[in-house]
Parts: sequence; structure tokens; C-alpha cells
Amino acid sequence: MTNRTIARRLLPWLATLCVAFPVIATTADDSVPTMWDLSDLYATPEAWSAAYEQDKAAAAKLDSYRGTLGNSADAMFSALDAISSVNRQSDRLAVYAFLKGDEDLRVAKSQERRQQAQALGTLIEEKTAWLNPEIVAIGAGKVAELVGQRKDLKDRFGFFLSDALRSAPHTLSSESEAVLAASGDLLAQPTSVYQQLAFSDLPYPDFKLPSGETVRLDEPAYEKYRQVADRAERKAVFDTFWGAYKKYESTFGANLTTQIMGDVFTAKTRHYDSALAAALFQSNMPEAVYRTLVAETNAALPTLYRYLKMRKVRLGITDDLAYYDNYPPMFPLANMPSFGVKESEALTLAALQPLGEDYLALMRKGFAGQWMNVLPHPGKATGAYMNGSAYDVHPYLLLNHHDDYQSLTTLAHEWGHAVHTLLTDANQPYEKSNYSTFIAESASIGNEMLLNDYMVAHAGTKAEKLYYLGVGIDAIRSTFFRQVQFAEFELAIHEEVEQGRPVSGEHLSEMYCGLLKRYYGDAEGVMKIDPAYCIEWAFVPHFYRDFYVWQYATSMAGAAELTDAIVKGGPAARARFLDLLKAGASDYPYELYKKAGIDMATPAPYRALVARMNHLMDEVEALEKTKDDKPKAKGK
Repeated sequence: MTNRTIARRLLPWLATLCVAFPVIATTADDSVPTMWDLSDLYATPEAWSAAYEQDKAAAAKLDSYRGTLGNSADAMFSALDAISSVNRQSDRLAVYAFLKGDEDLRVAKSQERRQQAQALGTLIEEKTAWLNPEIVAIGAGKVAELVGQRKDLKDRFGFFLSDALRSAPHTLSSESEAVLAASGDLLAQPTSVYQQLAFSDLPYPDFKLPSGETVRLDEPAYEKYRQVADRAERKAVFDTFWGAYKKYESTFGANLTTQIMGDVFTAKTRHYDSALAAALFQSNMPEAVYRTLVAETNAALPTLYRYLKMRKVRLGITDDLAYYDNYPPMFPLANMPSFGVKESEALTLAALQPLGEDYLALMRKGFAGQWMNVLPHPGKATGAYMNGSAYDVHPYLLLNHHDDYQSLTTLAHEWGHAVHTLLTDANQPYEKSNYSTFIAESASIGNEMLLNDYMVAHAGTKAEKLYYLGVGIDAIRSTFFRQVQFAEFELAIHEEVEQGRPVSGEHLSEMYCGLLKRYYGDAEGVMKIDPAYCIEWAFVPHFYRDFYVWQYATSMAGAAELTDAIVKGGPAARARFLDLLKAGASDYPYELYKKAGIDMATPAPYRALVARMNHLMDEVEALEKTKDDKPKAKGK
């Protein structure tokens, strides 16, 4: 652990549910800003460069505070304040660099700027590598004495100091910390290589549609056309897309293995028992949360099998269910409406009414600003994310809006992160604003659930209600079961490296195949897994952040319980939820969740989510037996 715990981390690309979905039509005008305004960060690239040089010079002097922390409360505050100030500006510089780079990945200057921002972060690590060892050397008693002498020292840095003391067993000497910090750029290269290859340089193949039109089957096109109704076309999409990835299996394998080696190297260097232990230690997360999640998910596989059998029947498949059958809607509608950004915003606001006016007001403020890069264009980064790391500026969001429900859901999801950031920043100092992903995903997934519940409640016909129910069930498959499958794969490949076994792209595909077959019931005759699609692991960017994906699943379980309590419990439950979002990094995420009334180390939240999935399937089966095609919407 280093002084960067004082700083905010960039939220990564955030995957959301990838399905098509009809919506309630609106008459809202679509004239909304579609490109973010980065001048709120820096007026020009030249202004960024000037700020960069200034912060770099300040960073170079941070080691001058070495040896002063224990002199007095004032000395400790001065040192930590200086480090925090440099980090704060560094975060702002990094936000601009990464956002500008994602506008067009082909622009070399923008990519160079990203490298500069990354190098600055490494320099700060190097120049403050002495910080945690010095805090540990001062000792808990002396630190407590000094903290008690200055209120602002306690308010801003008290939690950081206690966390640094907690990390004593894993804190190295100043010299070793400096060496490890200097390796930061090197250890970050697998992520950079993956992004450049997958998002820019991979020669995605051309694909001929049944209409005769030819499209480039890149990631957005794959996500679009894998949902088509024609089964032969879906298979062709999978064969073409994954065939392209298969050609680079060895390259992706070598790159991901290098990433895992870096994780293991860092964990061993810091005297952790494993890379998993190292990843969980940072947020003081009990390993029981991870282990309970995996155990409960495996115990719930019969529920996933029930879903898959339901999918097979609803899609009219008479032979083996295949992996490419996961994405088309179980209950397609004849007329799928198209809607734009403005409609997505309006629908999101309507669905999130249970969260209260304070929450919605922050969202409206963001919608009115130029905070989003909304529409896809050549060279732009794919996927979607919220970046709220510039504490003194508003959050920014990258979307790729395609006027479908995937886009609507993504907007609701990412604005959950944005409002969370706004609430944290308004209630916490910079040093306590780096909230955990474990909590961040609960806010965004909660938004998705409220949106889906809204659509189910306001369905105009039986067909629409079935469709919405189907999407809600699909969400649990993709965000709970699929993410835990990813988590098991990630743990397995780390253990391969930790145990000294050789790893290659081919071996990774074999390991991934084994998990796919278990999760999707290959041996039970539920779904037949084609090994040609087991290269899918190479497609998942989250594997380049050690032990990240599992938090989607825990967050979905937590979000289900929280949002259900808000809908049923009203103001009191809403207050607990908003307090969770306002808390930032003022405590560890597991403890903050417990304050909100949920213990994520117990089976209860996971079993509740599985029960929700079974309940949704029960609703589908009951609704299909009815003859009335005009179900009443709630409140009507």
C-alpha cells in the first residue's frame, strides 16, 4: 500500500447488460449535447501541458518531506497536504489525458499524453515511497497523539493514517518501496497493450449481413448482431468474431499472463499469501465474501439451468442450445422502437423516482451540462464508463449510444456512478472520496434494476411485460452468474502462475472452456459449448484489473436488497442508501455495507438474488397462462 490511497482511482470501463429493449415513447426533443467539454478541466492542450510541468516539478520535491512526519502535528499535516495536493492535480491531469485519448485512439499525441500522465503517477509513487514505511516506523501511539492535536489532520488524513498502520506487515523499506513504485509503468503495460490491440489495432473481419450489406464486425457490431433472431446468422457472427480473436490467442495469452505475473510479483513482494489476499487487503475485505459468493453461485447453478431451459423453449430451439443463443431476447416484440439520448434521460429520471428529489436533481444538473461523449464515431473507445477522478470538476461519462435498450441501461448505469461521485464529493474531503468499486457498482446496478422494474410495472401489453421480465432475468444471468464465472477463471489463472505451472493462450482457453461447460450445464445436457468460443476470455478487459469483476455480482446482490428496501421502506431505507453513497472512503466498504443493513459475507444476499430470479421466472410462467393481453400498470 502506498500514498496513492490518498488519491482517487480512475473507474475503469464498466460493462453493462447487452440486450435490446423496447421503451415507452416520449415526445422529448433530442437536441442534447453529445460531446463533452474538456475545457472544464483545462482550457487547451497547452494549458494541460503547463499544469503538467508544474505538478511534475512539485512531485519531484515530495521526498524533501521525508523524515519530518513525526516531528509535530503541523509537520505531519504539511507533508500529507503537499502530497495530497500533488495527487489531486495529477488525477485531474490524468482525467483529461485519458478522456482526450479515448476521443480518438488513433491520435498519437493523445496517446503520448496518456503516457505522460501515467509516468507522472509513477514519479509520485517514487517520490513518496518513503511515506508508509515512515508512518509505520512512527508507530500507532505517536500517530494517534499527533492526530489528536489537529482537527484537520484527523478529518482529512485520519483514516489514511490508520489504514497505513494496518498495512505494516505488507509495507517494505523505503528503498524497496521506491523500487516497487518505479516498476509501475512496466506493470501497467499489459493493460496498455490490450487496449491498443483490442480497441484499435485488431483487424476485425468484414461480415456480410443477410441484406447484402457488409459491416466491420468489431466489438459494437458484434454486440449488436449477436442478438439477431436468425439463429444461423447468430452462429455466423460468433464464428466470424471469435475466429478473429482465435488468430491472436497466443498474443492475448502472453499478454494476460504477463499481467497475472505482475499481480503475483507485487503480492509476493509485499508478503501476501496470494494475489487474491493482496487484492482484498486494500479495502480490508474479508475473504469470506469472495468465497461465499463463489460457493453460493455454484449451489445456485440449477436456477441458471432452469433459465437456460426456459430460454431454449422460448426461442423455439429443438436441438442443442448453443452459447450464441444467450443474447437474443426470449420474448421479442414485433416493433422495437428506437429512441435517442433525450428519451433515455427522461425514462431514467422517471424510473429513479424512488431515490428522491435530491438524487434526481443531481442527475438533471448533469444532463444539462456537457459531461458526456455520447455517440460512437471512428477511433473512439468502445464500451462505457464514468470517470469522476477530477475532484474539483464534475464527472465525465463516455457512452456509445445506439438508440436501443442497451444504451438506455448503460446511461442509467453510468449516471449511477456519476451521482454517487457527486454525493461523495459534496460530503467528503478529497482524501476520503476514493470510494470502493464494491460500493460503486451497487449504485449503478440499483439504477438498472429500478429501470427494469419500472418497465415491467408500466407495460402496456402482456407481450411487453413478458419482454421486460425476460430482460430482468437475463440481467441476473449476465451480471451475477457470468461475472462469478469470470471471477473463478481469474482466481484459477492466478493460482496457475502462483503454483509455477506454464500458461499459454491455448491453456487459458482450455481452462475457460471447463468453466463454461460447468456453468452452462454441458454435461447435464443443458447447453452445448463449442470450444471455438472459449477464446472469449481474451475479450474481457476487466481481467487486467486484479480481482475486479466479482464485485459486479456482489453489488447486484446488494443492489437488489437495497432497492427493494427503498421501494418498500420509503424514506428511511432511501436515507440508508444515500448515506452509503455519501460515505466515500470514510470507512471500509464491507463495514459501510453493514451500516446499510447488509452483511455480504453471509449467504443471505446471494440467496435473495437467486430467489428474485426464480420469482421472475415464476411470473413469466404464470403470465403465459393468462389470456388477457392488457395487464394493468401499477397505479392505474
